[in-house]
Amino acid sequence: MDIKTGQMKSAGKSAKFREMKEGTAEDWAIIQGHYMEFASDVADRVLTHLKLLEGDFGGFPVCRLEHSLQTATRAHRDGRGERYVVMALLHDIGDTLGTYNHPDVAAAIIKPFVTEEEHWICQHHGAFQGYYFFHFLGMDKDIREQFRDSPYFDACAEFCEKYDQAAFDPDYDSEPLEFFEPMVRRVMAKPLSSMYVEDDAA
Repeated sequence: MDIKTGQMKSAGKSAKFREMKEGTAEDWAIIQGHYMEFASDVADRVLTHLKLLEGDFGGFPVCRLEHSLQTATRAHRDGRGERYVVMALLHDIGDTLGTYNHPDVAAAIIKPFVTEEEHWICQHHGAFQGYYFFHFLGMDKDIREQFRDSPYFDACAEFCEKYDQAAFDPDYDSEPLEFFEPMVRRVMAKPLSSMYVEDDAA
């Protein structure tokens, strides 16, 4: 799909039904063809949306895109795998649309492409990040303790300590977005799990 026009790249037939219950195998074969074409461009759409964070400081020492790049760069230089690095890059992509629940937005985007642990880290990093500043806002800095029994508690705490909370340094030499683009494309080329895609191992 062309992001600017909302039109499919390839013209083709359209399904004929007015309600899904009227659909035929032919209708759904047409839709499936369009779906696979559209799904193949998900990395482009994600990268385009990530760029919306550029120049958005919100009072922070660096803009939200630089924070994302710095978080991912720190994870990459620490030897983390590509899925983890992509999670680090996209962990705040929900800031523009999910002002009150940005971790949930980011977690939903990356869920098909990362491990259960990486998804959990992304989904809960907001509560864990609060450990460093919630008390200055009259909130409970230990709100993350509600997740203490999770097997991923320590991994999320480590993500925030080593990469997320540390990624506001205006003098840090972050890798540019172009450095991470191939990783995003590789990770998002095929989901690890999705009810819309058959599992090759099945």
